[in-house]
Amino acid sequence: MNLGYVFIFFGLLLILGIALPGLLLAWRLLLPTTVARAHQRLEQTPGRCLLFGLLLTLPALVVLGVLLALPGVFQLLGWLGLLLLFTAASVGAAGLADLMSSRFPSMAGGRVGPGAMVRSAVALELAVIFPFIGWFVLLPLLTLATLGAATFALLGWGPRPRAIAAVEVHHAVYPS
Repeated sequence: MNLGYVFIFFGLLLILGIALPGLLLAWRLLLPTTVARAHQRLEQTPGRCLLFGLLLTLPALVVLGVLLALPGVFQLLGWLGLLLLFTAASVGAAGLADLMSSRFPSMAGGRVGPGAMVRSAVALELAVIFPFIGWFVLLPLLTLATLGAATFALLGWGPRPRAIAAVEVHHAVYPS
């Protein structure tokens, strides 16, 4: 490998790093209800999103692996399926960045907007590019969870409403 390939590789990483926050913000602006449902799913049922993403990914990888090994139109279908998986995961990642940005009001004086979404996307991106932990732990877990959340959101499957437990309130009576 010569130095030109190294420059191309790091240039592509830089371009993708700059473009990802814009993509996540665009999903939030173009599909607000879907991103809000993914946000809600990731906030309330992150374990189920992760499990659902894993259950979607395993058979999809087998099918895509077979399609990509076949010639002609089947290979095209494999690439389109892979594009579909990554697109769904990016919609879920927009939900995750939206969830992270909703936690900014306490830090930003009560203001939440596109800037908070971009800051959240950058923070998410920086966490994922952290060597070893980000690459091998955070990236796979977040990809599976965001794919699951996006699929739940695109199908319109919201989390079940939780019953609020009755809380007994005791009032202390103090003599005056």
